[in-house]
Amino acid sequence: MTARVRVHMTGSAWFPTVPGGLNRYFTDLFRALESHPKLEVSAAAFGDPAQGGRSWGPPAGSTWQRARASFVERSPLPHRAVLDRHFCLYGRPAIDRHGRHPLVVHFHGPWAAESRMSGSREAAARVKYWIERMRYLGADRYVVLSRHFRDLLAESYRVPQHKICVIPPGVDLDRFHVLPQSRPSRTVLCVRRLERRMGIDVLLRAWSEVLAVRPDARLVIVGTGREEQALRARVGASPDLSGSVAFEGCTTDERLVRLYGNAAFTVVPSVELEGFGLIALESLAAGRAPIVTDCGGLPDSVRGLDPSLIVPAGEASALADRIVRALDGNLPAPHRCRTHAESFSWQAAAEQHVAMYRELLA
Repeated sequence: MTARVRVHMTGSAWFPTVPGGLNRYFTDLFRALESHPKLEVSAAAFGDPAQGGRSWGPPAGSTWQRARASFVERSPLPHRAVLDRHFCLYGRPAIDRHGRHPLVVHFHGPWAAESRMSGSREAAARVKYWIERMRYLGADRYVVLSRHFRDLLAESYRVPQHKICVIPPGVDLDRFHVLPQSRPSRTVLCVRRLERRMGIDVLLRAWSEVLAVRPDARLVIVGTGREEQALRARVGASPDLSGSVAFEGCTTDERLVRLYGNAAFTVVPSVELEGFGLIALESLAAGRAPIVTDCGGLPDSVRGLDPSLIVPAGEASALADRIVRALDGNLPAPHRCRTHAESFSWQAAAEQHVAMYRELLA
């Protein structure tokens, strides 16, 4: 009988305590790995943990206080356990009283570059870059969600290509399901963190052009972030936009499923640093086609379904044109979207992780 592989995962925060793609991915991957018969897995992050996980405490205090709390985690790691780190700043070192543990680093995105786009000072961004480099140093494997991030990791962080594994994410096919519609919808849904790189400002420019052709269309934006106040002010200052754009803020998964059910389709208008776009898979699982930009790994979510769903990043007119055509019915049907989403399962992602862990322990 083959011995079970022992793995300890460290993340940033548990979902839904702190919303966001990284935290949802970390939480859902933990659940998938925990149910795998060949694994013995533990995990720690900030916030209320998933069943079987541990918490370092609330996601409060300064970044450096949280880093210290995660670094000095007291619970011992089993002998020869693989350490799987999901955020560079948080998590114990790979060396303890048992010696050095095999180290896997999940690269969800360039922390320093994302900080620059959010308005951080260059000095602070440089410090973050070198922290990333230091914490990535000596890892045995690096996991990315797309070929785009594989190339970024190799070029910007000087990681050897042979150490990088591309493992696409999964989507919870039970949580997100298709709801029938009694009549065609004129509502477009956008679920994003409201940050500069997410392209919501481009979407609003496009929406003005959409309304000139389809004045009955309605846009619902779900999410919060540092750009929320500016985006709300922009909509409030425009009579056309204020009558057709609604902000939902944070919402529960149950409410999100209903919002998908009420929508004709979704839009993911990212302009920078998109590793894959888990939200596009959730939309597909709910039977709603996502219009996405050619940003990073985002096209990987829909290329096999309908390449016309991909538009140039940052080009409002191209986005507006595709939205209008989608409102006219030029979209994959809900059952095709759902079938495509089923090709991205957490079970498949878990199997690829198990194979990688076993290779490291061989």
